[in-house]
Amino acid sequence: MDVLTSEQRRQNMQAIRAKDTGIEKTIRRIVWRLGYRYRLNSKSVIGRPDLAFISRRKAIFVHGCFWHRHPGCRLTTTPKTNPEKWQKKFTANIARDTLVQQKLQEAGWKSLVIWECEIKDRAALTERLQAFLSES
Repeated sequence: MDVLTSEQRRQNMQAIRAKDTGIEKTIRRIVWRLGYRYRLNSKSVIGRPDLAFISRRKAIFVHGCFWHRHPGCRLTTTPKTNPEKWQKKFTANIARDTLVQQKLQEAGWKSLVIWECEIKDRAALTERLQAFLSES
């Protein structure tokens, strides 16, 4: 049973942002400090990645563990209210993510997915971003 009223739940879900999340801003700061410049949510790149490095043909996607179903993550829960609807939504998200990754690869792009839970270890995240962006 949901501990929030339907109105409270509606307001909560409306407050969830699709762009400019705290996690995205943290990753942007790290990438900027590393000396790389990027485009945000570029419409010209397949899947509108969170960060696009056009000249390098690289894309970074910042995925929330809940919405994109990070395998084995404690944040990947399914709401008790209307689980069939949620499962359908999650399945569609995973299918879309997979399709976008395939299309980018076919177009000669490399992509990196950063999961919400990976933001805690900044040193490891910085190292991973540096390795991804510096490889040719």
